[in-house]
Amino acid sequence: MLLRGGRGGIDWAAMRISDLFGRGEPVFSFEFFPPKTEGGFRSLYATIEELKELGPGFVSVTWGAGGSTRRKTAELVIQIQQNIGILAMAHLSCIGSSPEQLATTLDELDAGGIRNVLALGGDRPEGYVPPPGAFTYASELTRFIRSRWSFCLGGACYPETHPRAPSADEDLLRLVEKVRCGVDFLISQLFFDNGDFFRFVERARGAGIRVPIVPGIMPIISAKNVRRMAQLSGAAIPARLEARLAAVEHDDAQTTGVGVEWATQQCRELLARGVPGIHFYTLNRSPATRLVFQNLQRSQGLR
Repeated sequence: MLLRGGRGGIDWAAMRISDLFGRGEPVFSFEFFPPKTEGGFRSLYATIEELKELGPGFVSVTWGAGGSTRRKTAELVIQIQQNIGILAMAHLSCIGSSPEQLATTLDELDAGGIRNVLALGGDRPEGYVPPPGAFTYASELTRFIRSRWSFCLGGACYPETHPRAPSADEDLLRLVEKVRCGVDFLISQLFFDNGDFFRFVERARGAGIRVPIVPGIMPIISAKNVRRMAQLSGAAIPARLEARLAAVEHDDAQTTGVGVEWATQQCRELLARGVPGIHFYTLNRSPATRLVFQNLQRSQGLR
């Protein structure tokens, strides 16, 4: 489902992401993170304007480690939705925030017309000491949000198992609990082998999870960065992909070429297998994601 950008009378505050799925067309979405500088924000707005031309169903803005970008996340999603004219979703994490601080952010989002939130457990910084009463798991945060607000809630899932989970079975049990607490759809962590995603979805369906499960794809633009991110997220880089990256990693253009080709192949197979949409991890840059999308337009007949 591709929603063309623009204010044009659209009531963004009434739109729930879960309603976009199941309409016969895949929902494409882009993820950004709040920059640290004013120059970074100007660059990000330019990137968003460029990607807006592709007609994303929605975009999302991450929550910094330890809640470090709490206010920037809220301000940015409101600005994107109100000023740029794209349905926006805010990430919200348990880490680094008390329930009172989370409530303040949720009230701010609600007042700003944001109706979609991605409820996350969050990554614990080294030496992390939780604030008094802080939640530990996304299921707790989901239950908290459901108790007072009417947001459409997304959740995260890990095709290759959460790095901190004791086992894949325990990770799946946690996911089932999270969905039962009120998650409306799931977005997966990045992965590079579609087989991992398909096997995960089969297991999730077998466990009774019926909400849409959206694959998360990151077009590679740096071999060094993708290795670091894969390690942090628990994603494996297939040997064939690693060999191709190793051969070109000192050439940015060739590395991007390999990344775009690999991501395009992933997306083609995912779409052929009927995924409800694709969530692109953009790293706040537009060229690689645009190239992947243009490849899909040519081969899949996307608008």
